[in-house]
Amino acid sequence: MNLSELSIKEIRMAIEKMDEVPKDFLQSLKEDQRAGVQALARQMEAAIARQEKLAAMWTEMTHFERTLRARGHVHLFGVDEVGRGPLAGPVVACAVCLPEDFYLPGLNDSKKVPVATREAFYEVIMRDAQAVGIGIVDAARIDAINILQATKEAMKCAIDNAGFVPDACLIDAVQIDGLICEQVPIIGGDAKSISIAAASIVAKVTRDRMMAEYANEYPEYGFEKHAGYGTAEHLAAIARFGPTPIHRMTFTGVKEQA
Repeated sequence: MNLSELSIKEIRMAIEKMDEVPKDFLQSLKEDQRAGVQALARQMEAAIARQEKLAAMWTEMTHFERTLRARGHVHLFGVDEVGRGPLAGPVVACAVCLPEDFYLPGLNDSKKVPVATREAFYEVIMRDAQAVGIGIVDAARIDAINILQATKEAMKCAIDNAGFVPDACLIDAVQIDGLICEQVPIIGGDAKSISIAAASIVAKVTRDRMMAEYANEYPEYGFEKHAGYGTAEHLAAIARFGPTPIHRMTFTGVKEQA
């Protein structure tokens, strides 16, 4: 390809058709004297650097999965929950089994992923995962058994609902009683394991959608904005209107108004 015979627009269109930019092509872009072409070269270098960073992050976040597979484990579940801290709504857990060749660069702890990207990742995970299980424990049950036990109960339900028994579970932070498979509790696991990160994405999107539905039922509280967390707006609504049936009556910020 003779770059000197192509317009900047034509070069940009050629780049868009490439799955991977060859090094010699990138070098030719950098050597072209046109400012617009050199700008394209800088953009391509930045994009390549981002992809290399994401690939390195992926390698790091598959360490636990690779280690378990090297020991003969095949079906690995990542398990995570969302909703320990809110004053209202359920705690939602997810168990996800990803195929060995799964690749979704940028997958991370759901709190570190922008909303639009999180929604897109959710669709990919739901489409490509070998299994997905969801566990939901409501506010009344949380009040009855405490949030830690409710979290473990939601996780156990998610594993049971995934459809088959895993060889091992990678779990964010906690250990679950009653599992017959190997458990690998990882503190901060949603940022250290792709399986747990995938579970955190699905759990987060699932819970956020539930809270948006609750917002239709209880429009005064703004659940679609804060998902039940103790924002100033939410606390003011509780003080004005009182708790709803989905509020956690044992939590500070709610129990004072009950």
